[in-house]
Amino acid sequence: MTSDMTTAPATAEAQASGSSFYAAMRILPPAQRDAMFQIYSFCRHVDDVADSEAPREHKLAALAQWRRDIDALYAGHPPASVAAYAPAVKTFGLKREDFQAIIDGMEMDVPTDIRAPDAATLDLYCDRVASAVGRLSVKVFGVPSPDGEALAHHLGRALQLSNILRDIDEDASIGRLYLPREALATAGISSTDPKVVAADPAVPQACVPLIAQAQAHFEKADAIMARYPRRIVKAPRIMSEYYHAILDRLIARGFAPPRAPVRLGKAAKLLILLRYAFI
Repeated sequence: MTSDMTTAPATAEAQASGSSFYAAMRILPPAQRDAMFQIYSFCRHVDDVADSEAPREHKLAALAQWRRDIDALYAGHPPASVAAYAPAVKTFGLKREDFQAIIDGMEMDVPTDIRAPDAATLDLYCDRVASAVGRLSVKVFGVPSPDGEALAHHLGRALQLSNILRDIDEDASIGRLYLPREALATAGISSTDPKVVAADPAVPQACVPLIAQAQAHFEKADAIMARYPRRIVKAPRIMSEYYHAILDRLIARGFAPPRAPVRLGKAAKLLILLRYAFI
């Protein structure tokens, strides 16, 4: 299931153009910008596999092929599907295990849809689908160890938990429920049916611990970024502020059903971007 086309920088940028993070990536110097577009391209490809309507066994096979392709990339003979990633891997020292962790995270949704995972499983999921992306990204940004890994840990989880809180209804529509079972139990919700849970009036109580966790991760990420020159952390700063603003709007809206969608408008995004773009 290997693609027969290399993801060239222009194509990778086109894929990234619909991302909330596009503006943050676009303002980077050329080598960093192109590397981030390639990282996003990889994430988009494997996420599309996991979210496709293909039979589960086909999705598992496709993700297994991506694993083999990444292994081949690091062995020095990349197939066309991953050849465009080679310059970023070499220039920024991107680690094979982080690419593989992202695939592992996508695969968690494939054998069966995730429904009310326990807290440890949810944290593992967040590490794989978000913090692993962060570990690749901080190498591109130039945040040194161990702060780079800590920033990836906290900011990745902050963003993913914010996504989960934002997308309760969207996830339920495709049979997924990421609110942890411990939080549901505390709120008195016994069902793990995504649509039943999404309609339960006790959902706001179940969201409380995730809100607290997301806020704590944002605070820890911000404390790390405060130690570095703005030019080094401008991209993750923008990402953080985008999603912190979304979390604030979610809290202001509340989580009782029915929930109106929350988006960050162009004007709000522009104000955040202008604070960091010209450094």
